[in-house]
Amino acid sequence: MKPSFWHRVDRFARDLTPFALTFLLMVINTIPFHIPGFAQVVPLLSLIGIYFWSVYRPDLMPASAVFLIGLLHDFISGLPLGVSVLVFLLVQGAGIAQRSFFSGKSFVIVWFGFIIVAAGALSMEWLLLSILSGELIQPRSALYQFGLTVALFPVLAWMLTRWQQAFLQVD
Repeated sequence: MKPSFWHRVDRFARDLTPFALTFLLMVINTIPFHIPGFAQVVPLLSLIGIYFWSVYRPDLMPASAVFLIGLLHDFISGLPLGVSVLVFLLVQGAGIAQRSFFSGKSFVIVWFGFIIVAAGALSMEWLLLSILSGELIQPRSALYQFGLTVALFPVLAWMLTRWQQAFLQVD
């Protein structure tokens, strides 16, 4: 029997939530807090969302969605267009590539994987921004951003896991 129209709408809305939640993290990430120096060290919340969904539900976070989030992040935050796109797509690729390794592993192992991926991603972003600006950007802010992003991963991963368990169960 063919699912009803409302069942298909419900399914579509549920399947769209990983993108919507990661988009929301990106928007929160780019809100100006008017705290001196905070913009240089703000944690990359969208990076957490992209990594999480790439490891746990890559079927609901396609590369086109990651591309759009990266493009919007660059545009809103004033970064050169393409920097976040490239970094986010590489993070997604790393998450998907290691998905089978993380299957059945403890959260600490997944978190350690995120630490490695985030270190590479933020190093790449720092390097690209240094090259594009024509000068070596102080690495201290990238280190603080890395530390804050890694520290927030458990909290956001817990929230995204609860969302997944409540709304994204496989039929």
